[in-house]
Amino acid sequence: MDIGGRLRNMRETRGLTQRDLAARAGLTNGAISLIEQNKSSPSVASLKRLLDAIPITMSEFFSEFEENSTAKYFYGADELTELSPQDGGPGNGTPRVSLRQVGDASRHALQMLHEIYPPGADTGPDPISHDGEEAGVVVSGIIEITVEDQTRVLNPWDGYLFDSRLPHRFRNIGECDCVIISACTPPTF
Repeated sequence: MDIGGRLRNMRETRGLTQRDLAARAGLTNGAISLIEQNKSSPSVASLKRLLDAIPITMSEFFSEFEENSTAKYFYGADELTELSPQDGGPGNGTPRVSLRQVGDASRHALQMLHEIYPPGADTGPDPISHDGEEAGVVVSGIIEITVEDQTRVLNPWDGYLFDSRLPHRFRNIGECDCVIISACTPPTF
């Protein structure tokens, strides 16, 4: 997916300049220019701030609307939609988080994710917040989760549940991939 081109198209459709979007998102217009040219890949937190400033959810940004009207209930592993940019250009060497969504969350009241955090990966230095509630279970590996002023390291089969409006951050402090199955309602991420 051309993340930079899609971001530029959405920004221009809404009549925003790079400077307008930068001011709304708390980023520099130079950073937005690099992202739109696919010369820089934003962290999950930075992309979330950009999309909140437009405003659009990550789910809507990455959605591939199904053309037919036939209901779809089952999804193969290769049919999950990647919500985090993996190939947006050169990064700073930090491992990238993979957030893969089941189905088109914009059509449902629940967003279900398969998350993979490589060793050293995190959602970004800035905490994330969005409307809704979030819950998940660690399948493998370990993850450090900070919600507001509380931090905890979760191991396999530990879980979490919190109000997503609270600032939060996920960080893999382990030596192997951390896999999490999570849900968010409503789908605002």
